[in-house]
Amino acid sequence: MAQAQAQAQTNANVLAQFLPDVDPAALVEGADAFGPIREDVPVAPVLSGGEEVGHVFVTSDFVGTTGYSGKPIHTMVAVDDNAVILGVDLVKHSEPIVLIGIPDSKIKKLAADYRGLSLVDEAAAGGSGHDLEIISGATVTIMVIDDSIIRSGLKVARALGLGGLSAEIETGPQYEIDAGAEAPDSWMDMEGDGTVRRLSLDVGQINASFAAMGDPRTDKYALTEPPEATFIDMQMALVSVPAIGRAVLGEADFANLQEWLEPGEHAIAVVGRGLYSFKGSGYVRGGIFDRIVLIQDDVSVRFRDRGHRRMGVIPLDDVPEFTERDLFKIPADSGFDPTKPFRLQLLVQREVAAIEKVFTTYDLGYQLPQTFMTPVAQAEETTAVVAKDEGESAAQAALWKKIWEDKTLEIAVLGSMLVVLTLAFFFQMQLTRSERAVKIFRYTFLTITLVFLGWYANAQLSVVNLMALFGALTTSFSWQAFLLDPLTFILWFAVAAAILFWGRGAYCGWLCPFGALQELTNHIARALKVPQIKLPWGLHERLWPIKYMIFLGLFGVSLASIEQAEHLAEVEPFKTAIILNFVRAWPFVAYAAALLIAGLFVERFYCRYLCPLGAALAIPARLRMFDWLKRYKECGSPCQTCANECMVQAIHPTGEINPNECLNCMHCQVLYQSETKCPVVIKKLKRKGSTSDPTAFLKSRTGLENHPNLQTK
Repeated sequence: MAQAQAQAQTNANVLAQFLPDVDPAALVEGADAFGPIREDVPVAPVLSGGEEVGHVFVTSDFVGTTGYSGKPIHTMVAVDDNAVILGVDLVKHSEPIVLIGIPDSKIKKLAADYRGLSLVDEAAAGGSGHDLEIISGATVTIMVIDDSIIRSGLKVARALGLGGLSAEIETGPQYEIDAGAEAPDSWMDMEGDGTVRRLSLDVGQINASFAAMGDPRTDKYALTEPPEATFIDMQMALVSVPAIGRAVLGEADFANLQEWLEPGEHAIAVVGRGLYSFKGSGYVRGGIFDRIVLIQDDVSVRFRDRGHRRMGVIPLDDVPEFTERDLFKIPADSGFDPTKPFRLQLLVQREVAAIEKVFTTYDLGYQLPQTFMTPVAQAEETTAVVAKDEGESAAQAALWKKIWEDKTLEIAVLGSMLVVLTLAFFFQMQLTRSERAVKIFRYTFLTITLVFLGWYANAQLSVVNLMALFGALTTSFSWQAFLLDPLTFILWFAVAAAILFWGRGAYCGWLCPFGALQELTNHIARALKVPQIKLPWGLHERLWPIKYMIFLGLFGVSLASIEQAEHLAEVEPFKTAIILNFVRAWPFVAYAAALLIAGLFVERFYCRYLCPLGAALAIPARLRMFDWLKRYKECGSPCQTCANECMVQAIHPTGEINPNECLNCMHCQVLYQSETKCPVVIKKLKRKGSTSDPTAFLKSRTGLENHPNLQTK
């Protein structure tokens, strides 16, 4: 939510970005043009024959629209003067889940079906006056689209006075939390006075609700348990209120809750039992709990795993036995007011086919009892309004800081990795004295890169990042948009610095999760005696330019359409192999698998010949200020040991290391000091009498036994 709101704040007028590319007639029947965007609110008139027939806006200008991908879902909506929706167009999204066998056209069609919906009726029903149609496999995406259309539509209708709706005048809270209040000392008493609110549904009620939908498949898959069996007994309390928190959590757990919550944040405790889980098992790290959403007026809060904690045992004698006990954090910048009524909406699903479900919703309403609130004096109200305006401005400037605070652990680990790698590069001659030490260090580091940076933190850089940066630099650049993803931001700064010192290899050779995956799988393949293919130098040299052609092609397309370039950037298998863990449509999985299989025989196959990101980083590689890799004048003439053993064939037969292709694996520096492989070192040792028969070794290793420089004297 915070990230989506930040996006809306960063792009102050998203409508202006998309309006020129939308056909008025496709959005609103009979329309032929759009008028100029208003100065007071990002809304433009819809025109037909010069007459105004409606108003158009983009949802992300008004509400948070973060989807499953963590990026905004931009939906364009048109409404008439009666606050009836005239048309909806899903103009842009980055939802990876939509790519898993669900055509984009199906999502767009669902969005278009909102035509004819009355926002006046939605205002009267608190935003739930319509049936929510869910596409199985895209639950979160559809819920976000639905929520953003309704909430932003109500904001626009109220701002423009459409359909008789009037703008809500913010006068500040009428009440505040009473820190001195006391809660009942029994669960039954808390249920009785509303401190704890309850939603209880039995099997008979659920079967009846699905039967009323008119879909015969719901009857076929009806629950077979007794009608009186508990389907779900879900209860909720606002535990960020001190008296309630102490009663429900106990003193120790409430103290832990206070440490977890930042200023302005609140938390609810949700407990449940029965056949159905309000939490479900489909959410993953970084994912959304898609069965519940908190709604208050035009505010909606979806809970992600980083805003969730499990509860301990409730310290009351008469509390029922609950199978689920969980705490959910409400962000400070969500607009939530604990003194006003709100509801927790529960999504209930029923499978009716192998990959198809139908859905219905139920609301658990909550109003903080009056005993926990105290009135705010009028003078304090005025102060609260001013403070809120100032606070909102400050919150916009500090949103990225909150996101960074949430990622403290990840940032600390990445920072440690960068420090360790930097020290390894600066002291590489000391490290590379031992081939075994380098191997242990390298494979350990690559494993952390793959598991932590890749599969856990999803910090996989992409050529799309570079195209987005260039687009921002040529339009309205804002640091805040890039600061919203801390790990990516830190990595890009580290890459920029590393290019000046070491070239592309610092990232490509050590910090790229997909590169690490390739190298680790190839290492396993070598251990299993999989034959390795070394391409002839002439062919290898001619395959190098392919990745540069791919990058330049993508960059050229991005100048015309960043969206088209993002689709073509699927030449990178990063999203499939790292971000989505191969849970994707089979063509994407097959492509990524084919690249990894090729890498079993040709080490780092994708890095060598196809990676557009590697090409982009290689272009400025020759700008590096230092040449850290030490070489002898004999390298390449006559000795070819380093060239033969370089894992990506970045060393020319003449001995030069190509900085555009070098991955800084340090193996050539191991060979540079090797007393068993480097002819120069062996000759030096022989002269000192430190070896008995180096020539015999060279004959078996280098094939240069007849070269005059290597003859025993």
